[in-house]
Amino acid sequence: MELFLRSWGALRAAVAGLGDADFGEASGCAGWLVRDLVCHLVIDAQDVLITLVTPSEAEATHDSVSYWAVAETAPAGEDPLDALIVRLAAAYGDPGLLKFHLDDVGAAAGRAAELADRRMRVSTQEMVLTVSDYLSAYVLEWTLHHLDLVAHLPHVPGPSAEGLARSRQLLEQIAGAAFPASFSDSDALLVGTGRRKPADSEKAHLGELAARFPLTLG
Repeated sequence: MELFLRSWGALRAAVAGLGDADFGEASGCAGWLVRDLVCHLVIDAQDVLITLVTPSEAEATHDSVSYWAVAETAPAGEDPLDALIVRLAAAYGDPGLLKFHLDDVGAAAGRAAELADRRMRVSTQEMVLTVSDYLSAYVLEWTLHHLDLVAHLPHVPGPSAEGLARSRQLLEQIAGAAFPASFSDSDALLVGTGRRKPADSEKAHLGELAARFPLTLG
């Protein structure tokens, strides 16, 4: 829970520090500008709020690793929600309004996470998880999107070392394989999720593992 709060707080702080021109730059999410990514974060924060007030009496069916589904193919950009996010982000017009909305909803999501009983079970996307596992899964979400945010904005602070390390650990558990020690945590996450292609030297270090990546997480 603490790492969730720190990762989310760092991401929100990074967005709060963006200049207006930064919102028109490309993000690390293919086809999305930074403004589209920030709009997606608003929806993510809403999802956290909704999930934390959707308790379940059923036994847990998933944990922080099995929460993540691995798709066989990468998104083709045809998902209606993705298209909606782009239109919605453009509708904000003033980047300051988008920052305000994320700060408002994002702060509420953080408070809800802080107040939640980590042993409580919640329901989301036809899954039941403990609050602890749900928030742990979101550390990976926040960290990947923090990397997306700073992909073309080198002046913006990136995710914390502890968030990167935990996210790498989760990704390796999802994949059932560990990256070579020669990979930094951020490189393991970027290559492992297809955000960039591995260099020839990285392919050599991966060896047979290269066939297992990238993973398309959903």
